[in-house]
Amino acid sequence: MTKKLAEIIPLNNVPLIHCITNDITLETLANTILYLGGKPIMSSDVREFADLFKTTDALLLNMGRLTVNHEASLREASHFAVISHKPVVVDLVGYGMTEQRRKLGDELINHQPTIVKGNISEMRRLVGLPTIAKGIDGDVSDQSDFALQELNHALKELCKRYPKTVFVATGRRDIVVQGERSALLCNGVAALDRFVGTGDMLGAIMATLIGAGAAAWEASSIAISYLNIAGEIADNQTHGLENFRQEMLNQISLLQKKSGWSKNIHSSTFN
Repeated sequence: MTKKLAEIIPLNNVPLIHCITNDITLETLANTILYLGGKPIMSSDVREFADLFKTTDALLLNMGRLTVNHEASLREASHFAVISHKPVVVDLVGYGMTEQRRKLGDELINHQPTIVKGNISEMRRLVGLPTIAKGIDGDVSDQSDFALQELNHALKELCKRYPKTVFVATGRRDIVVQGERSALLCNGVAALDRFVGTGDMLGAIMATLIGAGAAAWEASSIAISYLNIAGEIADNQTHGLENFRQEMLNQISLLQKKSGWSKNIHSSTFN
C-alpha cells in the first residue's frame, strides 16, 4: 500500500453518505462514517430521494433485515443512483438465503454498482458455488485455500459482465476482485465475527471513501485493511467481547491519526 493510498484516510473533504440500511446497526454505521470524517444521512423514505440525490456523494444499500418497505427503498434508491451517476456500495446481506433476497440482490447488481460486497458464503451463492452456510454468516468450510481460489476464479468470470464493479468477499481472509485483477487481504482477528455489525461497518467505510473521491479498488482494499487493523489493535488492548466492541469503534476514529498504519497491511496475490 503506497503512502498516497493511505492518505485517503483522513479525508480531505466531508462527503455526505446516504445510507439505506437495517435498524439493528443504524447508529453504528452513522458513527463509523462520522469517525472517519464524513457525514451520514440515514433516510429510507422514498419521498426524500429526489432532493437527497442532489447533494449526497455516495450511497450505501444494505439488504439486512429485509421488509417490504426496506426492499422498496433499496430498489428506488438504486434507480436514482443510476440516473444521477452516484457511486454505490451494495451489501448483499443474506444473499441466496431466500429467493426474495436473491432476486433483490440480482436487481441491485444489474444496475452496475461501484462495489458489491458480501461474506465468503454470500459471494459463493452469488456466483453459483455450493455452500453449507446458514443464515447471514459465512461458513468456515468456504474459506480453505481451494475454496478461495475457486471463488476468486468465479468472481473474475462475473467481472466480465460487470467490468466497472469491484467485488469483495469477506472472511478470515478477504478477496477483492476487479476485472482480471485480484488481491487476498489477510489482516483481522476472530473477535470481529462475534458481534453484530462489522460487515455493515465495512460497507459504510467503503461508501465514505468513494464519496470522498477514492477509486473503487482503493476504497475496497483500504476499507478492509482499516477495519481489520483497528480490530487487531482493539484485540490487543481489551478482554471480553463488549470491551472489544467499544475499543474497536474507538480505533476506527483513532487509527487514521497514527502515521504508518498502512505498513501493517498483509496482502498477497493468488498463485
